[in-house]
Amino acid sequence: MKTEFFIAWRYLVTKRKEKFISLISIISILGVAIGVMALIVVIAVMTGFDRDLHDKIVGNYSDIVINNYATIDNKAFDSLLRLIGPNPHVVGVSPYVQGQALIKNDRRFFAVGLKGINPLTEPLVTRIDKYLIRGSIGGLEDGCVIIGKELASGLGLSLDSKLTLLSPQGKEYSLKVSGIFNSGMYDYDLNLVFVNLKTAQEIFAIGQQFTAVAVKLDNHYLAPLIKKELEEILGPEYGLKTWMEANQNFFAALKLEKFTMFIILTLIILVASFNVISTLIVMVVEKTKDIGVLGAIGMNRRDIRKIFTLCGMIVGLTGISLGTLGGSALCALLKKYQFIKLPQDIYYIDRLPVYIEFWPDIVLIVGSAIIIVLIATVYPAGKAASLRPVEALRYE
Repeated sequence: MKTEFFIAWRYLVTKRKEKFISLISIISILGVAIGVMALIVVIAVMTGFDRDLHDKIVGNYSDIVINNYATIDNKAFDSLLRLIGPNPHVVGVSPYVQGQALIKNDRRFFAVGLKGINPLTEPLVTRIDKYLIRGSIGGLEDGCVIIGKELASGLGLSLDSKLTLLSPQGKEYSLKVSGIFNSGMYDYDLNLVFVNLKTAQEIFAIGQQFTAVAVKLDNHYLAPLIKKELEEILGPEYGLKTWMEANQNFFAALKLEKFTMFIILTLIILVASFNVISTLIVMVVEKTKDIGVLGAIGMNRRDIRKIFTLCGMIVGLTGISLGTLGGSALCALLKKYQFIKLPQDIYYIDRLPVYIEFWPDIVLIVGSAIIIVLIATVYPAGKAASLRPVEALRYE
């Protein structure tokens, strides 16, 4: 194998009259490198979007939501606590009330999602306390409201401002802004407001009842497994939904988009592999005499095939290595300096998220590129191996 590798290396870096071979080898290397680099950067951005959305959705949405097909009152909630509390993966439980309401501003009306929460237990299941940029979760008293940054900006509201809220029954409530949050999700920051449980129960006229119970886990990816365990404990009376199920269409679209981008950008590497084929074909033509001499001195066809396969793999692996290093470096620069800005009202964030995953992203990209390059060497290497020494040396 050392002999075949030495000959393959000399063919690629020749300093004699065949410098043209070295030139097209460099072009082939650059083609593969650009393809791999583009694929790594795009997939890293897609992964960054995916992780950022996961993080924000988990921060705004509890891991599991428990609904009762009838009602959940204080007695039912205490019973739920006794049943699900012993589960070692459950780290937080909090009841809430949720519905639709209208905010009146001058003669304009804005539909918002109104969520009544317990200020003491809500931070155990969501990150609302960490998202507050003004005020505190402890200030959510009766007659107070916490609104999103985008809604506050749109209505010209600030801390201690008053706003008028209309219940589904048409009753008006005057509420004081006790906090402003910024979750990073434009829709949440524009369309969701928080009040305490007592205020929400009064607005929706539901007495001492709750809409649902939020459950937080120590590992949110265990939600499907814990859901099955809790379903067996609670029985058919309750309906459970995980954060994945609540956003499954959204995550499915992201996954499909990432897969589609992978397929499309892999075509760049496929196109670059044609440069490798061209390089090897030119090399076979230029080295016809050498192939004849190698065959005449006893080198078999398998060894000749190895020589030109190694030539292609050296070109391909060099390009893949340069592309991987270049793509990783570009991702690091994008992540550190964030010189690409995004309109937040369209993309929900103001920067380009970048995250490199060694598995499966980098492994799949590099593995796919190696397979494509290896396939590209099959025909030229086979052609070189099929040359008979007599025919190769006939006119020499």
